[in-house]
Amino acid sequence: MALRNVLKDEDPILRKKSREVKEVTDRIRTTMKDLVETMRFYRGVGLAAPQVGTLRRMFVAEPSPGEVYYMINPEIIEEEGTVSDTEGCLSIPDFYGTVERPEKVRIKALDMNGEEREYTFEGFAARVMCHETDHLDGILYSDKAVEMHTVEQELERLNQKVKEEDKERVKEEKEQAKQAKKAAKAAKEAEKAAAAAEEE
Repeated sequence: MALRNVLKDEDPILRKKSREVKEVTDRIRTTMKDLVETMRFYRGVGLAAPQVGTLRRMFVAEPSPGEVYYMINPEIIEEEGTVSDTEGCLSIPDFYGTVERPEKVRIKALDMNGEEREYTFEGFAARVMCHETDHLDGILYSDKAVEMHTVEQELERLNQKVKEEDKERVKEEKEQAKQAKKAAKAAKEAEKAAAAAEEE
């Protein structure tokens, strides 16, 4: 395996449509393994062949640690729902964008043995698969983004989100404490009423 150079968005190769893989050979398998090594080195969650200058319809993805998918001649055969979220790309460093993607997809592709398989992905994994499939058609996520922002802006957005979540959590905890206090008061009043009834 070897590290590959990741092309940046100004490279015209990224805008070309990749060709179908006719046969899954040792050379194809080596390229796929190189993609995994390169993806992990740069801490990505997916990497398509054209991003390293190889115009073939194949990519690798690791939406969760240790969960690697080798997709050769992938085809999205079913989509369900839509959701907007933030994406980044190794070919567009220092930027993030908000992109609408299917919430759930079904994909068929060849594996490393050349056998056709079908997969179903939801949420973040579905987003990764759609993002990488776009690369094979010369499409970058920035083409679909409704908003682009820098890494610094994304960090600020996430910090703000954490603050808002903290405020909401504190609010919920206060409400829970308030309800618990009311319940305790009601229980004491019930005990007093029961004791008074017994005395009568």
